[in-house]
Amino acid sequence: MIAAVLLGGLEPGPVLLGFAAFYVFTGLVYRLPVPVQPMKAIVAVMLVSAVPAGAMALAGVLVGAVLLVLGASGWIDRLVRLVPGSVVAGLQLGLGLMLAMIALDLMAEAPLWGGAALGVLLALIWSGWPAALVFLGLAMGAGAVFGLPGAGALAVVAPGGPDVMTIAIRDLALPQLALTLTNAVLLTSIVMKDGFGARADRVTPRRLALTSGLANLCLAPFGALP
Repeated sequence: MIAAVLLGGLEPGPVLLGFAAFYVFTGLVYRLPVPVQPMKAIVAVMLVSAVPAGAMALAGVLVGAVLLVLGASGWIDRLVRLVPGSVVAGLQLGLGLMLAMIALDLMAEAPLWGGAALGVLLALIWSGWPAALVFLGLAMGAGAVFGLPGAGALAVVAPGGPDVMTIAIRDLALPQLALTLTNAVLLTSIVMKDGFGARADRVTPRRLALTSGLANLCLAPFGALP
């Protein structure tokens, strides 16, 4: 999320507000701490290549529309039965390695800051503190001290021309859809069932597809990454 703002040029306001709104929404719907899955595949592409903001917004809308169709029609249940566990594990491993390589490249550009951040992260994990919240607070403090850009205005992102449509579909929406279906829908339902048992009966792939699709349709046009 922070990398999407600092390196991808996204406005921090829509990104943070989008996550906050989706967290509140999922909490009200499921009454459980269902993880909010950002569009990691889109962010990964954005970090290694120049991607227009309009393409990211359009890709989010397209992914949301497909998820809504799959959830409303019930086709998502058929897809879940066709996806083997090895595919889910492989996608997670590949994405994790890609993000790790990006992180190492960024650390190599500023080894002092990168090493310090890694040390703080490991210390937080070892102590049990919420690392994401602490780093978010540190980032906000750094922004206040060094005068980094503020939240910016909340406005609809212009989609752009035909070239943007091609990038949105080919480079962003298709890989993100594969990851969303396996990670944010299938794997999330499995993890919640393992962790909460019968309390997670409502966290089904179909409902996850519907809520994720609705969040993408409502938030992606404003530059969020739900």
